[in-house]
Amino acid sequence: MAKITASVYTSHVPAIGVAIDGGKTAEPYWAPLFAGYEPSKQWIEANRPDVVFLVYNDHATAFNLDLIPTFAIGTGAEFAVADEGWGPRPVPKVVGHPELASHIAQSVIQDDFDLTLVNRMEVDHGLTVPLSLMFGQPEAWPCKVIPFAVNVVQYPVPSGARCFALGQAIRRAVESFDDNLNVQIWGTGGMSHQLQGARAGLINADWDNRFLDRLIADPAGLSKVPHIHYVREAGSEGIELVMWLIARGAMADVAGGPAPTLKHRFYHVPASNTAVGHLILENNV
Repeated sequence: MAKITASVYTSHVPAIGVAIDGGKTAEPYWAPLFAGYEPSKQWIEANRPDVVFLVYNDHATAFNLDLIPTFAIGTGAEFAVADEGWGPRPVPKVVGHPELASHIAQSVIQDDFDLTLVNRMEVDHGLTVPLSLMFGQPEAWPCKVIPFAVNVVQYPVPSGARCFALGQAIRRAVESFDDNLNVQIWGTGGMSHQLQGARAGLINADWDNRFLDRLIADPAGLSKVPHIHYVREAGSEGIELVMWLIARGAMADVAGGPAPTLKHRFYHVPASNTAVGHLILENNV
């Protein structure tokens, strides 16, 4: 039986990828941020997954305003790295797990969640930056990755409650897969930031850290926070945090198991006019 052993939460700021690719990680501006991920690299070296189910949002590369699925699962064997206007990032191609992805799609759709199945798409910084933060700069990513894209760009976007319930359905799907796989689920995006308008540059550290507190200790209650609270407190792009609720919903304690163990927590501002949050939670089953 496959099992979700841990969840990882992190921002996916595009400038972080630029700093990594350009060898700027030791510069004074960037060094404190990357120091916060050193414990994570050590942790994942000791807790290497077979598969990462990576929740992220596409940034007008695989999808655009002509077609925006609410939830899209990558079922292909591999995914090329997108050119986001300055050439593809110099990172390995992403190798998928079509068998597990198809099984999750079958199970989750039968569990009354509508997914878009994507057999071919390019993946952008929303997916590759988290991989780089956790795994560094390998010649090949050390595990298979199932991309799971969520629309948090064009309204209407899914509610936190819907995302949380979807995470529970994903956990049930993974646990019904016959192969013995170590699966991690990663929720990415956020934290507080606004990229346009009168409040461009907004960062709300108090709200962000309360979000992290509740994500750990009260995820069900947190899932009920309405969209307007995210926009008011965390900025127009802060709504990306609902994707973290998918990963949190997949953890064992939500289904009545023991509470997860917090392995690492990190928060840093600023990183390219946004706040960066990061958690690692381990299941205790």
